[in-house]
Amino acid sequence: MEFAVSRAGTAHVTLHGGADATACADARTEFATTLERLEADDAITDWEVTDAGVYEHPAAPFDPYTIALEFTVSVTVEADDADAATEIGAETIDEILERADLSAVSFATAPAASAA
Repeated sequence: MEFAVSRAGTAHVTLHGGADATACADARTEFATTLERLEADDAITDWEVTDAGVYEHPAAPFDPYTIALEFTVSVTVEADDADAATEIGAETIDEILERADLSAVSFATAPAASAA
């Protein structure tokens, strides 16, 4: 049986930006571009960046911003039941984000599975 498994999390992106708003917009664009590529490669089935905020301001001139991005991501998996799908989906999401070099990710929710 096919299940959609989704998970919400936070990622930290470090980059240089001229101001808070610019840094947040640039981080959102950079992260969204990565998720779009993953979707185009059929690694994920759905995603959304829901919020972006300054996590850490620059300590000195020319130091980077660290931006916290809240997001959701979904994958489709084959499993016998929702519990198995949840486990497979969580592992799949972890592996995909790690391969995409998005290692500064923490999850705010447990994975949720629904029949696709």
